[in-house]
Amino acid sequence: MLELPTGPLVTTAWLADHLGEPNLRIVDARGKVLPPTEPKPHYFARHDDYAAGHIPGALYLNWLEDIVDLDDPVPTQIAPPDKLARVLGERGIGDDSIVVIYDDWFSMFAGRVLWVLRYYGFEQARILNGGLLKWQAEGRPLTTVVPHYPPATFTPQPQPSLRKTADQILASLDSAATLLIDARNLAEYQGHESRAVRGGHIPNAAHVFYQSLLSAEDHTFSPPEVLRERFTAAGIDLDTLEDREVVAYCNGGVSATPTALAYELITGRRAAIYDGSWNEWGNDLTKPLAQ
Repeated sequence: MLELPTGPLVTTAWLADHLGEPNLRIVDARGKVLPPTEPKPHYFARHDDYAAGHIPGALYLNWLEDIVDLDDPVPTQIAPPDKLARVLGERGIGDDSIVVIYDDWFSMFAGRVLWVLRYYGFEQARILNGGLLKWQAEGRPLTTVVPHYPPATFTPQPQPSLRKTADQILASLDSAATLLIDARNLAEYQGHESRAVRGGHIPNAAHVFYQSLLSAEDHTFSPPEVLRERFTAAGIDLDTLEDREVVAYCNGGVSATPTALAYELITGRRAAIYDGSWNEWGNDLTKPLAQ
């Protein structure tokens, strides 16, 4: 039986050694997000890039359709359990699968898929550290062959502690028991840029830009000691967080996931994600903000 390493990541060498394992499911989650200064729409899937070449055995999951609730007015909210069970089951991802997810942009789309799986109680999933950039830099194979796996049964088991709503965030704003971390870029955090009608950040949120936590060259996560320095520089005392709930947010609950994973790599504890993030909070004129 194939066993995953501990922690949220696997290496390219590990994945290369296990290609073709019968219960392994590799997920290509490549997507694109335009800067907030660009005209809308900002969000895109990249199935064409998958079709042009992907890691052998990899399936494609569309982060804008397959894992979201298309009926929710807030963009990219997590898919309801029945939809996710259907989508994953049809792709051959089931309760007995081992899942490795990758993208080519700082693991934010892969991180979102990992968070969705974890929210629904699926623990046998990891992110490919460095994603497609590192895989290609090492000269590892790509293919255009689209795999077809037999249908499987995926059983959602929601873990409410991993997902926060706007009401929960609002109720916790003055609580010392919660730490909010904004993963967007500094201009967005300071209110100079925004994807919403309002600019700024949620009051009392610290700022840890997700891209600062990974290598700019191959998009691997920085070593734990470097990650710790990044959080400390943001005014976060990691040694006092054991009894606090940590919640990361961004614009749509996607780029917040690398920041949440960096926190996990340092502490061994998981952060929750505010799913609505700034796409919800920044467009709600009743919610308080800071700049």
